Amino acid sequence: MRAAVFKEMGKPLAIEALADLEPGPSQLILKVKNCGICGSDLHMTEPTSIMPLPTGSVMGHEFAGEVIEVGSAVKHLWKPGDRLAGFPYMCCGEFSPCANFGGRGVCGKGIGVGLGQSHGAYAEYVKIGGWSGHRLPDSVSFREGALVEPLAVGLHAVDMAKMPRGATVLVIGAGPVGLAVMLWANFLGARHVIVSERAEVRRAAAAKFGATASIDPNQPLTPQVEKIAGQGPDIIFECVGAPGLINSAMMDAPRGSRIVIAGVCQQPDTIMPLMGIMKELELQFVLGYRPADFDYVIEMIASDRIDVSHMITDIVSLDGLPDAFEALRKPTHQCKVMLEN
Repeated sequence: MRAAVFKEMGKPLAIEALADLEPGPSQLILKVKNCGICGSDLHMTEPTSIMPLPTGSVMGHEFAGEVIEVGSAVKHLWKPGDRLAGFPYMCCGEFSPCANFGGRGVCGKGIGVGLGQSHGAYAEYVKIGGWSGHRLPDSVSFREGALVEPLAVGLHAVDMAKMPRGATVLVIGAGPVGLAVMLWANFLGARHVIVSERAEVRRAAAAKFGATASIDPNQPLTPQVEKIAGQGPDIIFECVGAPGLINSAMMDAPRGSRIVIAGVCQQPDTIMPLMGIMKELELQFVLGYRPADFDYVIEMIASDRIDVSHMITDIVSLDGLPDAFEALRKPTHQCKVMLEN
């Protein structure tokens, strides 16, 4: 099979021919139809990364595809031709239900797909666990299926925020994660969903994903939120992951508010604990999602209760993926760039 292979930090991916995949007893082989490029992939290929990617890795963890081979132990679950979105975490397959479940939504002995442990979906084919597939109804396209993963990230962040109905929400950053947070905050009952974002193209996208207003990130944030909502934010979502933003959010946050950190910063950072103490702030870090989040996102897309097509700005072939990947290091108009085979 052909795949986009990581060769060296700071260097473009290389399209190479790799050995064909074979499923284990509890595994599936998918023909990749669509796979999104994630900011985490970019971070792992930069020299400053504290989670360096092993040479020879194939990334890609936001994917949807068609089953072409089924392992012997999961033939009762899947057949060739089935359409699914892949949960990018491969359960060990020892037990069903999972005896190694650690209470965090994934098998405690499993491995990640597309994050340096098992080859991901920047390829023609990908191998996943038989219990890691989420069936796509015919009404959900493969492109929408590949958006399930980033949308589940936003859903999980809003869930972990314990957002009350009628909340005033501030979202810092309108990239794919920020857009997903806005969508679910709006969908699940926020009164105000206000975005702080520098790029005009992303502010325009935010309006399509539930943002009720945008503010200037170069000015103090809470006074601007108060002018719009009549109060400061109840919850601040930090969805960028740049050094200094957590502390900046703490400085801006009203007393007693909650800050949810969904942006992935891979560099050492500094906060002023006294500010959190004086304001009695809550900091909630979030990671990924749970399988139930995938099912919920798929159902909401299938029932036309959410429209997510606006997130995709670019479609590229496998041969065009390395250039598109490098272009995202200094993005212009891009939001979600999608591989399509």
